[in-house]
Amino acid sequence: MGLQCGIVGLPNVGKSTLFNALSSAKAEAANFPFCTIEPNVGVVTVPDSRLHTLEKLVTPQRVLPTVIEFVDIAGLVKGASKGEGLGNKFLANIREVDAIIHVIRCFEDENIVHVAGGVDPLFDKEVIDTELQLKDLESVNKKIAKHEKIAKSGDAKAKKIMASLSKFKEGLEGGKNARAIPAEDEDLEAVEDLHMLTIKPVLYVANVNEKDILTGNQHVERLKEEVGNENAEVIVLCAALESQIAELEEEEEKQLFLSEYGLEESGLNRLISGAYKLLNLITYFTAGEKEVRAWTIKKGWKAPAAAGVIHSDFEKGFIKAEVIKLPDYERHKSESACRENGKIAVEGKEYVVQDGDIMHFRFNV
Repeated sequence: MGLQCGIVGLPNVGKSTLFNALSSAKAEAANFPFCTIEPNVGVVTVPDSRLHTLEKLVTPQRVLPTVIEFVDIAGLVKGASKGEGLGNKFLANIREVDAIIHVIRCFEDENIVHVAGGVDPLFDKEVIDTELQLKDLESVNKKIAKHEKIAKSGDAKAKKIMASLSKFKEGLEGGKNARAIPAEDEDLEAVEDLHMLTIKPVLYVANVNEKDILTGNQHVERLKEEVGNENAEVIVLCAALESQIAELEEEEEKQLFLSEYGLEESGLNRLISGAYKLLNLITYFTAGEKEVRAWTIKKGWKAPAAAGVIHSDFEKGFIKAEVIKLPDYERHKSESACRENGKIAVEGKEYVVQDGDIMHFRFNV
């Protein structure tokens, strides 16, 4: 599952520093280092301590974590929706990502100019929101024009679509992001083909100075208050510090560095895990002598679909899944001991896979 998060932000907010920190973060598996696919796309491994636990228990030949892609989306300026700056390219890039990471400047530094003349996180958020809302409004209006006549002729289906589109039109014109507009399933169906930009899930990154990492500051508070209405999360980190941590080779050095700042884990780890959650993803594992591997699926998937991520044959010929819970594996130390103690559940096609399940699929093609 190639999932992408697009990193956006105004000029000079620390967006590129953050992307560069992500790209130099040495991935946890030597055989899957962060690699840059294009100059602005990088693949990074999702940190997961459960993999280390399984590695100790199974001692496999290799360990494969799950990965996520980050796209550094070309800078946005006011007027992008009308094609200003790299506007069109910017908007096309955003359309392709699954979620948006919006970096917002929450630090004071007189050596780094702010486009608005002063640090104002709500201004930053609004500039980008407005450009994306205008683009969405354009899409909604185009679809309205297409269905208007048919609806007026009394076509029931077209009327329903028009009612849904009007909801979004009104919300967007009122300066709301599509994700914050109260919508029923049928409303969402009506706009599904528009691939709206402001409907994508978003994670805000408040980029602060080193001294504010633990406490935050008044800019962070204002931002948190503002995004509370949107059901979005704010992650506080210091991009400049993250790029220093990312350059350290040894895990011990990293831990030492973090503890000096009173941090338990790096901001990048929180960002990657946050992005993973934002995309509604969970992980299940396969564990054997050859490899211990993490697999990414959407929350709520049933066993056959989860098996299909490994190979389509697994889904086609699915017979059953054997499932071990990690605490049981830790307690009994091996798969065979779990079997002897009745800790392997045999599940059928309707089983909904849980985060952290250790799975073994039986199939017949």
